[in-house]
Amino acid sequence: MMNDAPNLAALLRSWRTRLQPADAGLPRRPGTRRTAGLRREEVAWLAGVSPDYVKRLEQGRAHPSVAIVRALARTLRLSDAEYELACRLAGHAPQPGGLMRQHIGPGMQRVLDRLADTPIAVFDAAWTLIEHNDAWVALTGDDWRGRDRRSANIVWRTFHDDTGRVRHPDPQEHKASLVADLRDVAPRYPGDRELRDMIGALRTSSPDFARLWEGSAVAHHKSERKIVDHPHVGEVELDCDVLSVHGADLRIVVYTAAPGSEAADKLRMLTVLGTETMTPPPLRRSGQEPV
Repeated sequence: MMNDAPNLAALLRSWRTRLQPADAGLPRRPGTRRTAGLRREEVAWLAGVSPDYVKRLEQGRAHPSVAIVRALARTLRLSDAEYELACRLAGHAPQPGGLMRQHIGPGMQRVLDRLADTPIAVFDAAWTLIEHNDAWVALTGDDWRGRDRRSANIVWRTFHDDTGRVRHPDPQEHKASLVADLRDVAPRYPGDRELRDMIGALRTSSPDFARLWEGSAVAHHKSERKIVDHPHVGEVELDCDVLSVHGADLRIVVYTAAPGSEAADKLRMLTVLGTETMTPPPLRRSGQEPV
């Protein structure tokens, strides 16, 4: 009797072919495409893996980690139900025993794609960067691709003196607000081992974090102005707002500038720079277009 149960390799091929480059935020190239949907090379570039790895996944010859499944889910615009199915077929529990949500749905992904001139990123409840648009990378230099969960976490980076290009008006208040957020988040996700381990490592490696963690001070994030020290356009003073995704426990960070301001002009310039640097290189052709 034939087994009609779905397998991950077949589903990945199907999910790839239903998307067009514009659906995934890729620029449209001139010429006729001979590939239905996205090419493997495009999926690989967007997910931060090699084309050969995508090929092996689609042939059932590779076993993806949770992080790879998440990256593929973002790239392929999987719904919550599809993401959970992909996790199960890869042998992973999608949201086991109190883990933080790490998946964003296709609707939120479309928001990122369509606000191409606005630096915007999505973080989980503990401030781990899980998705962003190209304008975010052009402004901040922060890219989630290739990073593990801890090194993509703002709290970890802040207490290890890796704040990047962003300057906060009150660094100590910013640190206090991050610790208060973690103190609030930790009891909600008792099964998240990575969160628990990161907090333990921070208490050991950072006296400043340990002092704030043991203290009673409470601070909350609010809209404020921040300065980004950009290597090409210099200082950019922007409004920074933190929004919430209802029912998902995700944080959206958006940088904006007043219309007609010098900062707005610099953001427009960075959008052009970001498009030039973030566009994937042309695919190599060797007699036959890769698929």
